Amino acid sequence: MSLQRRVLIAEDNELTCQQLKQLLEGDPKVQVDTTGDGLEALQALIEHNYSIVITDLKMPHLSGMQLIEEVQKRRLPVTVIVTTGFGSIDEAVQAMRLGAYDFLVKPIEIQHLRIVMHRALRERTLQDEVANLREQLQNRYSFHNILSKNPKMHAVFELISRVAQSTSTVLIEGETGTGKEQVARAIHEASHLRTGPIIAVNCAALPETLLESELFGHEKGSFTNAVGQRRGRFELADGGTIFLDEVGDVPPAMQAKLLRVLQERRFERVGGTESIEVDVRVIAATNRSLLRLVKEGTFREDLYYRLNVVKIDLPPLRERTEDIPLLATHFAQKYARPGEAPKQIAPQAMELLLHYRWPGNIRELENAIERASVTSRDDTIRPENLPPDIMAPASAKMPFNIDLERPLPDLLRDLTADIEQQYLRKALKKSHGNIGRCAKICGLSRRSISAKIAEYKINKTAFKEF
Repeated sequence: MSLQRRVLIAEDNELTCQQLKQLLEGDPKVQVDTTGDGLEALQALIEHNYSIVITDLKMPHLSGMQLIEEVQKRRLPVTVIVTTGFGSIDEAVQAMRLGAYDFLVKPIEIQHLRIVMHRALRERTLQDEVANLREQLQNRYSFHNILSKNPKMHAVFELISRVAQSTSTVLIEGETGTGKEQVARAIHEASHLRTGPIIAVNCAALPETLLESELFGHEKGSFTNAVGQRRGRFELADGGTIFLDEVGDVPPAMQAKLLRVLQERRFERVGGTESIEVDVRVIAATNRSLLRLVKEGTFREDLYYRLNVVKIDLPPLRERTEDIPLLATHFAQKYARPGEAPKQIAPQAMELLLHYRWPGNIRELENAIERASVTSRDDTIRPENLPPDIMAPASAKMPFNIDLERPLPDLLRDLTADIEQQYLRKALKKSHGNIGRCAKICGLSRRSISAKIAEYKINKTAFKEF
């Protein structure tokens, strides 16, 4: 991908300004803007990302020297080259002491200009790549605060846009740290039908006794600590969206009550008799497969189908590596100290980020960049600033021994049989030896399960005791 560079010419002599512009525009990778006023130049540098500013020392409203001082004071990430007449070289030297990169003596020699420009652009390549990424963050790769250039995520963006204009229930599945809550908030924010708030509930963080009260509220005196009436999350979300995070952890008794709310959009507070009706859009999320939980018998099948109206699967970060530089740059910007420019990420550090597996996904990446931003002593994040796991990831252990004395087909056959037996025994234990439930867990027919039990000489009656 070719990097587009932006150059600003600040020169009040119109002829000189146009000559410089024509010379620089010969390079298709360079975009050139011009101004003849020092204050306008400063404003342009504040509003846009420029690689280089070529400024005359004498300009109206703000001199070139004052412009350099403002660039240093505001920590603007731009390389300054000054132009000066032959008799003002001392001023140019002073400008370099203030922070200018180099100076050009008028009339400007074309060859000298090209050498200085080429060197300056080469030396700030990393800086410009970071600035380019930041610009991408704000433009084409940002969707309701979700950042991605991955095709799978762009398909998710399209699905969010479509589902936002309906009232359908949404189920989001994805590993921990993949951004399920951000997707839920994006659906809510993109909807013109939801005027109320989005209310989030972490179903895994609350015991069953508290979860019912949290979701549906309670009446005064309904239990020991109920000193007053309390509205639940469903009531608070009326007209808006309720986000049920880790819905797979909802206990069986609560699943039945949740099913009723999804069917009728009405409920009673704990200890109450009044039926409360709400207009709420439900978005549920889980880091486990709800279908698998249904097969295991721990999640109601009818509730699963009520939740699984529109399904959104979020890919893990290891399957969207093109997003790592984008997200890392965003987090470096997020955790920059007040008044300071964001830390740059050294190529060696970025290489480590790109090759790490990210078991904790985006949340783990954010934590890593926050740590690196704090521990870095200068303006660059280096490998030693990253967490130890990223610098030296643990090598994956093989779950079995490789015996090269045996042919591969024989080894594969024995390994398959071993895994099959272990899985079958675990499923029989879970189902207390019930063939029908065991078949449902395994995703096979009763006949296939019976055949495998006979093949492996498994005593199914032994599992009825569990």
